[in-house]
Amino acid sequence: MTDTVGLAEAVGVAGIRRIYYYSCVRRILRCAGAVAPAFILILFALSGCYSGSRPPRIGAAAPDFTVHDSDHTVTLSQLKGQVVVLNFWATWCAPCVEEVPSLVQMQERMKAKGITVLAVSVDVDDSNYRRFVRDHSVNLLTVRDADQKSNALYGTFKFPETYVIDRNGVVRRKFIGAVDWTEPDVIEYLGKL
Repeated sequence: MTDTVGLAEAVGVAGIRRIYYYSCVRRILRCAGAVAPAFILILFALSGCYSGSRPPRIGAAAPDFTVHDSDHTVTLSQLKGQVVVLNFWATWCAPCVEEVPSLVQMQERMKAKGITVLAVSVDVDDSNYRRFVRDHSVNLLTVRDADQKSNALYGTFKFPETYVIDRNGVVRRKFIGAVDWTEPDVIEYLGKL
């Protein structure tokens, strides 16, 4: 004897589940179809948030400044006609300390090509600054701007931050963070300015 009532119920339940499953899938696909254009439109709109513009100052004249410390008076415009690597740094900044030896090496290698590093320290403590320059043989044109007016003029607040200024006094590039200034790509870039 065969129980057809139970079989019919089982087939009916399975069929209902199948119908329910497919109707859910259809609803999800319909919702996705309605949401997808909106999602694509939102992504397209958000992509417009990045204007692709260059950082401020790139392509513009480098703001001139004069810094006086106990040893030097340096005016940026006095270096016009040279490629200036303007580096804002501090002795308490670990990435700055890491970067200094490569700046010194690059300066030695590129000085004959008219490239000058101007290292502006934002240290408040003069004795720490002097000790660092002496102990690390920082053989660069360096000056201490304890009032931090020069880096404020450039909008710099993270250290190290470096601006490459061409022979006409125009800012061509900005680097944020430590850079290995002895890298062949960097040397080649500076040599072309």
